[in-house]
Amino acid sequence: MNKTGQKHVYYAGHSEASAAGFIAFSTFPELAQRVKLFFALAPVTTVTHATSPLITFARLPPALIRLLLGCKGALHQNELLKGPLTQFCNSLGKVCGCLLCFAGGGSIKNLNTSRTDTYIAHYPAGTSVQNIIHWHQVTHADQFQAYDYGSKENMRKYNQSTPPAYKIEKTSTPVALWSGGQDKLGDTKDMAKLLPRITNLIYHEHFPAWGHLDFVWGLEATEKMYRKIVKLIRKHP
Repeated sequence: MNKTGQKHVYYAGHSEASAAGFIAFSTFPELAQRVKLFFALAPVTTVTHATSPLITFARLPPALIRLLLGCKGALHQNELLKGPLTQFCNSLGKVCGCLLCFAGGGSIKNLNTSRTDTYIAHYPAGTSVQNIIHWHQVTHADQFQAYDYGSKENMRKYNQSTPPAYKIEKTSTPVALWSGGQDKLGDTKDMAKLLPRITNLIYHEHFPAWGHLDFVWGLEATEKMYRKIVKLIRKHP
């Protein structure tokens, strides 16, 4: 908004980007007032019931995660592997599609397998090791909370010995949310805990057959969800 000069915007976030939205709009009310609508696609705030292998990895002890990944970044695009992987997916698109569905859930029938080489060329885009450990903490705490630095550093940062839970109820921005019944990261049980906490939920649609990646790459996404997003934007100018 600082760059464009726009007074108000719409925010669409998939997966962890939805989590970032709930954090920002519940913590900074002055920011929330400038967002007309918050579109939460397969939001992930707790992962207690998640079955994705990505979350299984995040449940490993933090010391082991640091040993395997180091202390800085992880899952970044590797230029040495990018070429062979995209070539592999170009030749065996269905195999790569099955691997994506294994990680996120859903059916390969809703995925354009001829495009998996393009998807792999850009995904995953990387994250920090601290972020992975944060999700490890969220898994064990069974609540959506800030990063736990340890009691001494928590006192300095949060003025309390334990990390504070994010107060989703304070999100004043109108929220439109979409969830999937086969989502391995945004499990329906975790979603059932999130939904009652959203005090300004104006729209919710659940797709029983959708996995986590169907919200961005699904063949049905345009007709079933994106067009609805456009309608909601036009309804709330």
